Amino acid sequence: MRILAVTLDLDDTLWPVLPALERADQAVDDYLQRHHPAVARTWPVSAMRALRARIAAERPDLAHDFATQRQLTLQQAFTACGIEAAPVDVLWEIYFAARNRVELYPDSLPALRRINARRPLASLTNGNADLERIGIRAHFDHHVCARDAGAAKPDQRIFLAAAERLGVPPAEILHVGDDPLLDVVGARDAGLRTAWLNRRNQPWPDRLGSPPDLDLPDMTALADWLDAR
Repeated sequence: MRILAVTLDLDDTLWPVLPALERADQAVDDYLQRHHPAVARTWPVSAMRALRARIAAERPDLAHDFATQRQLTLQQAFTACGIEAAPVDVLWEIYFAARNRVELYPDSLPALRRINARRPLASLTNGNADLERIGIRAHFDHHVCARDAGAAKPDQRIFLAAAERLGVPPAEILHVGDDPLLDVVGARDAGLRTAWLNRRNQPWPDRLGSPPDLDLPDMTALADWLDAR
């Protein structure tokens, strides 16, 4: 297998994302309780999450744009409380800052250094992770996100956008990620080689067809495999 470049998922590949998302929701709720208590009472965290899920279902055109989904959620929550001038920009910054306070898995940063020393590396994500805020931008040549690409994994277009950015044929790119459908099936269908970062040592779901080219327990194993080639 000839690999000239790597694309890499972020959330739950380099860090556990749920703690950061929960912190971000709580940070928004804390602000609302201090500055807009009526909105906080009407829209506690659970209700705000349900509203966002409803907006996501109603707006399939925003399936690739989690940021706009959340901003619309905030606006609608205020509107429902009779407040049209919602501080959406302030609340988004609170959410975004907390969402990007992630704790990398111990193997992630050493592996990133090793991988990017030898091959071009692009992040490839559906989410809102900001490499600058997290402090790992220097280890990536490119950042490709669903919002900018206009399509979200497993859509082939986001993988092909990354291949174009890297200037490497899809068949010579290894995509690495934790999600069997979004990462492995999506990349495979776009013609990339695939590595499943399988931190929990789960069996491959046969319903998704052919298994990945590589089934790896962590980022160290990925760096070792690439170094050997």
